[in-house]
Amino acid sequence: MTPAGGAIGVLLGSALLRLTLSGSYQRYVREGMRPWLLIAGVAIIAVGLYALVRTAGRGHRAGEPGHSHGHEHGHAGEGIGVGWLLLAPVAALLLVAPPALGSYGVDRAAKVDVSAGDRVFDPLPSSENPYPLSLLDFSQRGFDGEGQSMDGRTVALTGFVAGEVAGGFKLARYQIACCAADAEPVVVIVRGTFGEPPSRDQWVTVTGTYRPGGGDFVQIEATSVVQIPAPNDPYE
Repeated sequence: MTPAGGAIGVLLGSALLRLTLSGSYQRYVREGMRPWLLIAGVAIIAVGLYALVRTAGRGHRAGEPGHSHGHEHGHAGEGIGVGWLLLAPVAALLLVAPPALGSYGVDRAAKVDVSAGDRVFDPLPSSENPYPLSLLDFSQRGFDGEGQSMDGRTVALTGFVAGEVAGGFKLARYQIACCAADAEPVVVIVRGTFGEPPSRDQWVTVTGTYRPGGGDFVQIEATSVVQIPAPNDPYE
């Protein structure tokens, strides 16, 4: 491995550790991946450091008496140029972490199919009011017997604004199996709001009740919309 390759390994491992220790890794993979990312980060840094030490030792031996000057020049030229240019994007990851998936992909990705199936849901527990539900759970309950399992209960949904519709806006959140590459959005239509809806990609908690007649999407009749910071784990 060249010195450039070793340096890239150290920077890449450092970026991975930074994303993992700061919690930003949850923008891209499941929370349960944290231990494996820590191990991978340390391993990549170790390999990179080994490569740097090995190439430094080889360069030192190249300068000893009796070593061919032409051969030394050939080693010194290896990896210069494109290899070192690859350091720039890797170093950028140490400074800026790419954001989580947002509203741009909602209308361009395959949606989670929540209307199929014959499962009958039990009524919501009476322990909390409003009762917190994921967008997927709310949608499944809405398609199941016109929301009978919710029985007019007040619920709380959390997601980001994915665009406006007549008389309301889209509330969305992505479902992932392992990482952002397989993400699929769940969309709920928010009705009953007053004034200008929140801006796109703004995270909100919507409190309200199930509203029938949503067509392809389940609707919620909102009584309040509260803007919140983006959660550490943006996926359901």
